[in-house]
Amino acid sequence: MTKRKFQIYRGDNDKGEFVQYETEIQEGMVVLDVIHKIQAEQANDLAVRWNCKAGKCGSCSMEINGKPKLSCMTRMNEYKPDETITITPLKTFPIIKDLVTDVSWNYEQNKRIKPVKLEPEAKTEKGYVMYQKDVDRIQEFRKCIECYLCQNVCHILRDHDKKDVFIGPRFMIRVASLEMHPLDRGDRIPELKKEFGSGMCNITRCCTDVCPEHINITDNGIIPLKERVIDRFYDPVTILRRKIFGPRKKKLPPKKF
Repeated sequence: MTKRKFQIYRGDNDKGEFVQYETEIQEGMVVLDVIHKIQAEQANDLAVRWNCKAGKCGSCSMEINGKPKLSCMTRMNEYKPDETITITPLKTFPIIKDLVTDVSWNYEQNKRIKPVKLEPEAKTEKGYVMYQKDVDRIQEFRKCIECYLCQNVCHILRDHDKKDVFIGPRFMIRVASLEMHPLDRGDRIPELKKEFGSGMCNITRCCTDVCPEHINITDNGIIPLKERVIDRFYDPVTILRRKIFGPRKKKLPPKKF
């Protein structure tokens, strides 16, 4: 076992400070293990949120040496033996206590998105039928574990605090999963432009870089949505076609294969 130095943020949204800790670590430990060890031996009142410890619940999101990560998936051997590990809560959201932040704003954004509205004509004797390629396209977005690391690094939310005009990358892909659903007949494009702030994103891909599930948030979700907004409201040819022929319907799979 070797001793390692840590500095952990202690406090709330109004007042706090970094507290120095030193503890012995064993081979194979992750940052969350170290936090639990410090909590058990030196700081019983240290607040930290966690659940599965398997990288699938998204609860233990925090910033480790300035980088947003899941503490349960960040191994200690990623850092140099003489390096002090700095652990802080997510910067974008209000701090409840120590490493625990108030992420309730995210749940409010999810409520604003219209739920799926299935096409009745698509239902067959076997139920709803879809092309496999359409299923695969939206399945990627369903891997999201709601760790909110993408929300945390989004400079629109983090640096400019534009939570009143932009729902963030996590909920952009939530909209994408519904808009790209082959059987959905809901229309969320007007809200995407006027309420959800699709035009605020300037494609830095920082959200994609930090996603622990490796979801291509920017290229597969946000950019296609921005293209749909442009087609609807700014492309003169598409606007004229819609006026003459009406909205284009999604292509349904045949009733029988």
